[in-house]
Amino acid sequence: MVGFSLAVSPLFSQSKVEIKETSPSHFELMVDGQPFFGKGVGGYNNLPMLKEMGGNCFRTWGVESLEKRIDGKPLLDYAHDLGLKVVVGIWLGHERHGFDYTDQSQLRKQRKDVEDAVRRYKDHPAVLMWGLGNEMEGPISDGSEIRIWKELNHLAKLVKDEDPDHPVMTVIAGIGGEKVKNIIKYYPEIDVLGVNAYASAPGVGSGLVDQGWKKPFMLTEFGPSGHWEVGHTSWGAPIEPTSREKAASYFATQKRVIEDGQGMCLGTFAFLWSHKQETTSTWYGMFLPTGEKLGTVDAMSYAWNGEFPDNRSPKLISLSSPADQKRIKRGTTQKAKVDVEDADGDNLDIEWVVTAENTDRKTGGDAEAVPPSFPELIARNGGESVEFRAPSRSGAYRLFVYIRDGEGGAATANFPFYVE
Repeated sequence: MVGFSLAVSPLFSQSKVEIKETSPSHFELMVDGQPFFGKGVGGYNNLPMLKEMGGNCFRTWGVESLEKRIDGKPLLDYAHDLGLKVVVGIWLGHERHGFDYTDQSQLRKQRKDVEDAVRRYKDHPAVLMWGLGNEMEGPISDGSEIRIWKELNHLAKLVKDEDPDHPVMTVIAGIGGEKVKNIIKYYPEIDVLGVNAYASAPGVGSGLVDQGWKKPFMLTEFGPSGHWEVGHTSWGAPIEPTSREKAASYFATQKRVIEDGQGMCLGTFAFLWSHKQETTSTWYGMFLPTGEKLGTVDAMSYAWNGEFPDNRSPKLISLSSPADQKRIKRGTTQKAKVDVEDADGDNLDIEWVVTAENTDRKTGGDAEAVPPSFPELIARNGGESVEFRAPSRSGAYRLFVYIRDGEGGAATANFPFYVE
């Protein structure tokens, strides 16, 4: 956390954010005395569209993001001009990345970094709360690392001493194992528990209650079923939902987590309001790398304000092929077809791409290399149908289809296959 340069504009005045307990274990987030329920996303791209779709906040992972300038403005200024609030993420060390929570010199440096970040940004009116760490216990941890929770409690005290006007939230990967119990015992300074969850997201609220949690929570990442939660082929390739299936999942999760939250949920953050390579190039992104929005954005618009956007993304009904999840012979010609509709009657451009299966699998969202693609293997693009050649080299591959409506909307799907 170095190189801070943002100075808060004197034209802005700080917002006061507090949590009000309206009845036992029922909470409301208050911003300058007004109720605020987080209709949020993870990421800071496409922020005007976030506002247009009915969102009101977003979260970042590290304070270096606040140095990003959009249209010549620092990120917090830009967000404030749009009327958006920010959960400012303060990245904390992960032991799987080499950080040692028993090393006093590392702890002292991290404490100073945290204090410096809070001191620099606390007076900006776009700040909603502090996101103190993200999955620093590890994505597959059972939460038994008491040293981490004790240090987080120390850090939260430092944050509150520096800034009593914004709550402190820490984000964990799911609520399994000993996490909740140990946070209750060793991290009493926490104000809001942030939970990243995917297939299990609708049950987070009741799960927390069952484990004795009595403070508010936020669902800080949700989206499609995770790549570890779906079916796999015989060679281990995860089967990705289509963009239409993902849209249904986003909408259902948003609705159910609020109902299940039993008055404890202060907001949700759909993941990811951008694109990224994680397992595939399309699994978690709500936009294509070329910028078009997917049906997941439309679904969140409807969940947030009861209306779809003026231009709906195409609806991919099905993708089918004899090669889908099959082992095929090298060099053979294969066929696939897609069934797609567009509510606006737009002319659709359909692109087919063969790629290698990702061999750079990481955990916890760490950066992955993009696998190579092979455009020369598309023998005939017939729009809704395609003929493609199986690669000449044995191994695992995928066929992707991208449907674009020319108006900023898109749909996508893929299937794995194996060349013998």
